[in-house]
Amino acid sequence: MGTRMKLGVLISGRGSNLQSIINASEAKDFPADINIVIANIPNINGLRIAKKASIPTKIIKHECYKERESFEDAIHSALTKAGVDLICLAGFMRILTDTFVNRWSNKVINIHPSLLPSFKGLNTHKRAIEAGVKFSGCTVHFVRPNMDEGPIIIQSVVAIQPKDTPDSLASRILAEEHKIYPLAIRLIANDKISIKNGLVKIKGSVTPQTTLTNPA
Repeated sequence: MGTRMKLGVLISGRGSNLQSIINASEAKDFPADINIVIANIPNINGLRIAKKASIPTKIIKHECYKERESFEDAIHSALTKAGVDLICLAGFMRILTDTFVNRWSNKVINIHPSLLPSFKGLNTHKRAIEAGVKFSGCTVHFVRPNMDEGPIIIQSVVAIQPKDTPDSLASRILAEEHKIYPLAIRLIANDKISIKNGLVKIKGSVTPQTTLTNPA
């Protein structure tokens, strides 16, 4: 295959979605590699995962910067130096400014533990259970300046059981996150994605275990 897409992964915690991308990238036919992992918090498990996989890491602590813009400039510089083509937010707990998002237009993706546009923000599993919805899930989307907004690439649906707790629901949804995040990256890197009128169009077919948005 040709040159692989170069990924930059931004993390703030345990790194389970980072691990899923690393696992996927070990396949010979996977069209992307992680060039750098950037964390805003030191000594987190995600950094240990990256180092174990021999992936370059960089810690850019947000509290060391007086302004968000200067913090993001440091991130931008590190990503550019690493030759990154696509930024993957994987539990990165900082809201990015309009300037950063627009600078990397259609080159930043995120995974969110709900079926967007429902339950944006935090505590998604608790809120879904309390709302009485019968299904939740997870969403990979292109990032836009507003939180948890942007064209939806792919979603996976998880049924909510009568005895579910936020933790039990989170566990089942996390398993789906680990499936669809690498799949979304594969689709983008293989040029299977286009955006028209704010909606994602997907060329061809993908695994039937997932619920697609707006298949072409």
